[in-house]
Amino acid sequence: MQIGCHVSISGSIDKSVDNAVERECSAFQIFTRNPRGWHAKELTKDDIDNFKSKLKSSKIDRLSICAHMPYLPNLATPKDEGFEKSVKTLVDEVERCAQLGIPYLVTHLGSHLGTGEEAGIKRLVKGLTEAGKTKNDVMILLENTAGQKNSVGSNFEQLGEIFKQLKPAKKFGVCLDTCHAFVAGYDLKTKENVKKTFVQFDKHVGIDHLKILHLNDARGELGCNLDRHYHLGLGGIGVEGISSVVKFANKKKIPIILETPIDDDRDDFENVRVAKGFA
Repeated sequence: MQIGCHVSISGSIDKSVDNAVERECSAFQIFTRNPRGWHAKELTKDDIDNFKSKLKSSKIDRLSICAHMPYLPNLATPKDEGFEKSVKTLVDEVERCAQLGIPYLVTHLGSHLGTGEEAGIKRLVKGLTEAGKTKNDVMILLENTAGQKNSVGSNFEQLGEIFKQLKPAKKFGVCLDTCHAFVAGYDLKTKENVKKTFVQFDKHVGIDHLKILHLNDARGELGCNLDRHYHLGLGGIGVEGISSVVKFANKKKIPIILETPIDDDRDDFENVRVAKGFA
């Protein structure tokens, strides 16, 4: 059972491991930089050595951790300057993951800004392919979207279409977000519907390509396209659906990462405990 949550790097990047251990995580996700800006402070030798040392001491499996791209890049944008900055950031993040020994980098797929899905996918594939040329073992994971206006990659058919165009194939995988899938129209409320959803995913993308699962309930209802994560079992998906997803992921040995809110109802400590209770 590999279950954890997104943890902060505030103070220094190695503090993320402390935060994961404190929350009794057996998997975790980080930003390697400030996620709300373009500039990234270079990783020092101490940053890298301390992170690796703490990770080794934690006994958390290296293959159960990932980094997430910052928020600003848009790999599907038609705007040349924005596209070039986005690709550069993706390449930089791949290199930072390689330095830290992080095997996976999760990326959002972006918005075509009104130019249409075909144009957006073409742009996206171009950017991902460029990043795939990096000479390291870091795998870029494509995260399904919630289906907001102008977004790409919200349904499994489209995700599969994108994925099949990427070369070399060994550099790419998928991260499935349950909140995004649910609000994009995939019913995850019952055990039977969870099974049907993963059958569809396997048909169009392939379960073998699913490397990380973002486990989040949804503040919105089925098919509403509202990208608002919520506490496990308390949102639109509910207890039966979330618990069924956890059992499926554990059976397939897919690491589970929570990105749930921290508020008066629950914190990440409690959500991790809830997720483990569903296993």
